[in-house]
Amino acid sequence: MTPDFVRSMRVPVLVCAALLGLLGGNLLLGQFAFPGAGYFEAALSGVMVLLLLFFSMELIREPPVIRFFGVAGFLWVAIMFVMTLTDYLTR
Repeated sequence: MTPDFVRSMRVPVLVCAALLGLLGGNLLLGQFAFPGAGYFEAALSGVMVLLLLFFSMELIREPPVIRFFGVAGFLWVAIMFVMTLTDYLTR
């Protein structure tokens, strides 16, 4: 492995480790259900979404139009998720 390859893979490996750690934290919160755990789970999920937006989609380096549509896409998915969750919780 060349030093350039190791240097270029440093951020993706750290982001993957962070996402796996946050997923593990989310799973642990699900196992130990206590009052208010849902807020912590939502916060961890929000951090995971932000990691995906900024590092995996590289929205930091993109032009403003690409950033707008990247964020709009995630907001649209959030709206659809909330609508599905609302349907599930009201039945």
